Amino acid sequence: MPESTYKIIEIVGTSKNSWEEAARNAVETASKTLTDLRIAEVVKLDMTIEGGKIAFYRARINVSFKYQE
Repeated sequence: MPESTYKIIEIVGTSKNSWEEAARNAVETASKTLTDLRIAEVVKLDMTIEGGKIAFYRARINVSFKYQE
């Protein structure tokens, strides 16, 4: 592998259905404006509660992408 430099950012995806969908939403949304995504790491899962029920699942993701030369 040639030498490369990567940037890591934290993003949060949400879903009314599941943590998996929340993570997918985060990565798919980030890929619309960031190029050459490499790794996505789930660092935290939580949920918001409204009226005693789960309103949203949230997935906090660290995403890395390669700097372009």
